[in-house]
Amino acid sequence: MDRPWWQGAILYHVCVRSFFDSDGDGQGDLPGVEAKLDYIKRLGVDGLWLSPIHPSPNRDWGYDVADFEGVQADYGTADDFQHLLDAAHALGLRVVLDEVLSHTSDEHPWFVESLTGGADGPKADWYVWANPKADGTAPNNWLSVFGGPAWAYQPARRQHYHHKFLRQQPKLNWRSADAREAALSVLDHWLAKGVDGFRLDVAGTFLHDAGLTDNPPVPLAERTRHDWSHAGNLQRHLFDSNLPENIETLEVVRRRVEAHNGSHAGDRFVFGEFSEEEERCGAYLSPTEGLHSAYTFVLLLARKLTPRFVHDHYATLGAYPAHWPTISFSNHDVPRTVSRFGGEDAPPELAKLLFALLVSLKGTTLIYQGEELGLPQASLTRDQLRDPVGDLYWPYSGGRDGCRTPMPWAPGPALGFTTGTPWLPAAAEHADLTVAAQEADPESNLAFARAMIAFRKGSAAMTTGSLEFLEVAEPILAFVRREGDEAVACLFNLSGEPNVASDPALEGAALLDIPAGEADLRGASVGLAPWSAAFLRL
Repeated sequence: MDRPWWQGAILYHVCVRSFFDSDGDGQGDLPGVEAKLDYIKRLGVDGLWLSPIHPSPNRDWGYDVADFEGVQADYGTADDFQHLLDAAHALGLRVVLDEVLSHTSDEHPWFVESLTGGADGPKADWYVWANPKADGTAPNNWLSVFGGPAWAYQPARRQHYHHKFLRQQPKLNWRSADAREAALSVLDHWLAKGVDGFRLDVAGTFLHDAGLTDNPPVPLAERTRHDWSHAGNLQRHLFDSNLPENIETLEVVRRRVEAHNGSHAGDRFVFGEFSEEEERCGAYLSPTEGLHSAYTFVLLLARKLTPRFVHDHYATLGAYPAHWPTISFSNHDVPRTVSRFGGEDAPPELAKLLFALLVSLKGTTLIYQGEELGLPQASLTRDQLRDPVGDLYWPYSGGRDGCRTPMPWAPGPALGFTTGTPWLPAAAEHADLTVAAQEADPESNLAFARAMIAFRKGSAAMTTGSLEFLEVAEPILAFVRREGDEAVACLFNLSGEPNVASDPALEGAALLDIPAGEADLRGASVGLAPWSAAFLRL
């Protein structure tokens, strides 16, 4: 079948500030990414997704943008970006940018003009402004993701402005035609430079309820650990964001991106992040209805390693057969996968097992930098934290810095990330897991990651095939990837004990030589060592 490049692609997620510092200032940068392109290429991935590269006051480390058409000075120049883009393309790697178009920094000129230009100014309605209640309190009960009311009062306008995240991240008003066009023009700007697509931050939040209706509470009896983990999770976000109307906006965005396609259909890609009310606001649409693809936090927040966390997510996806999912276990917002599932004393085999599972699932796959090394979560002290979420909920939560520490390249004080003082400390937990150490070890997590990606890329079934679960006893997870005449059975022992999986479909299968732990095929049964995976050609 003639599929667009992104269906079944693997993208490597680069957190630029933490990847590699080329000039010794302690901040990762764009020349640093370019210096490591050969490493990324050798993994076998199809491209890279760069964290936001635009100028920012860094209240939320790049997710508060002050200039959508510029490049953050810490990262380099516009020429540096173009050089990186051209170098990546020369290696056959796609480049996807992270765009934050639902809100801006309060230092963005758009917001400054909206604030200072008065209620009748040309950008007066570019942000979500509302009058305070008679007693001076916020216009309604909307809560911020980062704690407290999602409103901030500004005397210059005698009004509150809405911010779903930090006070310094005012919500852009996509109901304003001019504001929406300005946001869409950001996509035009970077597509004209040759980027291959975008990851859209919080893609369910473009629209708000114009009537400012209160959000309903999550009923007390239904509240889970996740609901109690942040104050904002104690209400259902039905009116500040995640509106059904958002679906129409997603289609507008996709069509704008597709307008830049060349002669080969599908050569530009736009996918979104959805963290709340996913079905309601368009996370599971087909590539011709909303965005091309999307990922949610269902797999990113999972902590219990049982087959159910995969079964449940694909049951949801099964209700939307035309949707093409993006699959991610780890990123800059959540604890690293090995630690999330395995805790502080995670068994060493767990990293390979989880990586094998990630790469085997149907969808476009996102690999977060260091996931191929099996990196655990870093432990930081409070004085080392830079993330506002970590400061907000200390010591209950250390925030997101533990997954954002510098990439460990080689032995040394900063693990080869910089010759200066790194913006976050290099993690002691990563000292034995550097790229240099793993390059020298044919049994390393890195060597396995390369082999696993190569296996997937060499198989149409593993790349774009359907996924059908086999009915085997827990704790084994088993499914078949199928494309045309090719079928591959994928089995994962999600426990520290040996287990046997049996299914008539396995009769006559051939066990493939994938180094994911010991496996023994006998008839229609496969014995699996603890924390191991096996792949069979049916």
